[in-house]
Amino acid sequence: MSKKQYKWFYLIFLSLIWGSSFILMKKALIGLSPIQVGALRIIIAALFLIIIGFKSVKKIKKRHWKYVFLSALCGTFFPSFLYAYAIVGIDSSIASILNSLTPFNTLLIGTLIFQVVFNKKQLIGILIGLLGTIILIFKGADLNPNQNYWFALFPIVSSIGYACNVNIIKKYLQDLEPLAITTGNFILILIPTLIVLSFTGFFTSFEFSKEATDGLIYITILAVIGTGIAKVMFNKLIHISSPVFSTSVTYLIPIVAVIWGVVDGEKLSVIQLFAGIIILYGVYLVNKNK
Repeated sequence: MSKKQYKWFYLIFLSLIWGSSFILMKKALIGLSPIQVGALRIIIAALFLIIIGFKSVKKIKKRHWKYVFLSALCGTFFPSFLYAYAIVGIDSSIASILNSLTPFNTLLIGTLIFQVVFNKKQLIGILIGLLGTIILIFKGADLNPNQNYWFALFPIVSSIGYACNVNIIKKYLQDLEPLAITTGNFILILIPTLIVLSFTGFFTSFEFSKEATDGLIYITILAVIGTGIAKVMFNKLIHISSPVFSTSVTYLIPIVAVIWGVVDGEKLSVIQLFAGIIILYGVYLVNKNK
C-alpha cells in the first residue's frame, strides 16, 4: 500500500478499536473500580509491549527520554484513569463524542506551544465544535438527570492530554520508531501504576467474583488490543501524517461507540446526535483547512 493508503487504513482500524474501548471500560467497571480499570489497563499493556518491543527500547537515546516520559503522562497515564472515572458518571457514547475534541485541542496547543499556524476557517471550526460540546452536555444533563455531567470534564481534560502527546511525538520523537516510543512510554509509567493499584487493595483483598473475573477479561482485551497494539499503530500514524490528521480518528470513534452504547441500552436523543454532528463538522473544518 502507498503512504496515503496506510494513513487511511490506520485511521479506520483505530476508530474500530478505540470506538469499542468505551463499552469495554463500561463492562469492566461492573466488577472493578475506576482506579483498578485504569491501572490494570496500563499494567497489562505494559507487560505485553515489553514482551514484543523490549529490544526496540535500545534505540531510544538519552535526549529522547524526557519527551517519551511527557508523552506517556499526557497520552496514556492520566487519560487511562480519567476515562475510567468519566464512564462512572456519564454514558460511554457521550464520553466518546467528547473525545472528538482532541483535534481542536491539537491545533490550539500546536499553535500556542509548538508554533503551528492556523487560519480563520479553522478557528470557526474550533468554535463550532465547542458549541456542539456545550449542547451535548446540557442536553445530556436534561435527558439523564441521574448522571453527573461534571464527569464530562474528564474526557475533555484527556483530549487536551492527547493533543499534547501528538504534538510532542511529532516535534521531538519523529526519528524514533513507533514501537520504541510506545514501549518506552509504558516502561516509564509501569512502576507508578503498580503503586497506584496497590492502594486499591488489589494485591491483598481482591475477590475473584464473576463480575470481577469478567472485568479482568474485558480489561485484558482493552489493554492488549485497544492500548498496546493500537498505541503502536497510532504512533505510526503520527509519523506518516500530520498531528491534526492523526487525531481525526476521534471523530470516527463516536460512530462505533454510539452504536455499542445503543446496543447496550444507553439513551441518546436526536438533539445529542445533532450536537455530535456539529462537533464532527467543526473537526472537519479544522482538518480540511490544515
